[in-house]
Amino acid sequence: MTVPAPDPTSPAGAARLLRSTTAVRARAQQLLARARAGASEHFVVHDAALADAARTVARLTRERYPDGRIPYHSRWRHFEAGGVDRRALLDAALGDVDAATRARAQIDLVLVSVLLDAGAGPDWSWLEAASGQRFARSEGLGVASFHAFLGGLFSSDPQQPLRVDAAGLQRVTAGPLGGAFQVSPDNPLVGLKGRAALLRRLGEVLAAQPAVFGPLGRPGGLFDALTTQGAGTVAAHDILVLLLDTLSGIWPAQNTIASEPLGDCWRHPAVAGEGLTAGWMPFHKLSQWLSYSLLEPFEWAGIRVTGLDALTGLPEYRNGGLLIDAGVLRPLPPDWATRDWQAGDAFIVEWRALTVALLDELAPLVRAELRLDEAQMPLACVLEGGTWAAGRLLAQRERGGLPPLNIVSDGTVF
Repeated sequence: MTVPAPDPTSPAGAARLLRSTTAVRARAQQLLARARAGASEHFVVHDAALADAARTVARLTRERYPDGRIPYHSRWRHFEAGGVDRRALLDAALGDVDAATRARAQIDLVLVSVLLDAGAGPDWSWLEAASGQRFARSEGLGVASFHAFLGGLFSSDPQQPLRVDAAGLQRVTAGPLGGAFQVSPDNPLVGLKGRAALLRRLGEVLAAQPAVFGPLGRPGGLFDALTTQGAGTVAAHDILVLLLDTLSGIWPAQNTIASEPLGDCWRHPAVAGEGLTAGWMPFHKLSQWLSYSLLEPFEWAGIRVTGLDALTGLPEYRNGGLLIDAGVLRPLPPDWATRDWQAGDAFIVEWRALTVALLDELAPLVRAELRLDEAQMPLACVLEGGTWAAGRLLAQRERGGLPPLNIVSDGTVF
């Protein structure tokens, strides 16, 4: 039976159309074409700098993965910070369980960890007692959330700490979350209250959808929902769409069409679209980062994930910063480097859109430098090799690691 296309004139249909990477890519390409035509008041695109950027990414990829075995850009890389195999620690804690049980626990962990992975700020870090190592930024957030999970912070049952459930999430406040993340006046974490509120909203949303998340409201229910047909395969975009359809209620409500929450989807006056979708630029960055981070739990459970490149590059400050620091994008506002920007500012929306579109153009150039094809190096590996690491490297050289732009964050976008 043919499923009718969503109606862009209805709020639900418009939201559905915006919950796809087809919309993300098409609208990002609109803004890139406009900037190339000289019609943008925010950016100039220097296409000649793309080749140098690709060489920088390829060179760093070779240094980081000299054997050519490039893993996915995934939260699991942060769980490996400091050379510690924390996946093995989780396996040992879980004990002798079947593949589906293990996958559910891994998905529980990854979902809360990714939602906590917004910018930490320059002054926060986390000390791991077992290894004696101190971690900051994304690695620190990953390691801290890993140990918070092991400690049962997100479970309502002290006898079953290695899970996330709706009741456990709904009791998370800034106090215990800040304690788990070693927050203090001397160790401030950007957006702590926003992160805690996001987890509580997640608990409410999980509890309201037992058909997907089960009676306890566990994120691991995604595994069962996506493998019920028993085919042994799942499409990457289907993972993303299920996340967007089921978790859209967790995001701040400022971005809506009527009562339909859009999440990481923002207004830009130059974006064309049908019906109520006109003027909206979708990204779904955290949801896509989560989708990338769920690839491995499915694969480790014996499920083949297809269509990896249906997902887009991630529009965040490392990938976007690479394009600015490599000279591909030149910001036009005279105060671009000193101003405090909001996520909804047209300048930031356009920067993120240009990042998505240009990563699609950068990826084949990187593959050519490395003599790899798309099957050997999907976009998830280009990002990991890759663009994210190169963005961090150039930021370190230019500004001691700080992003090129100062974006005021509540902990739910960046």
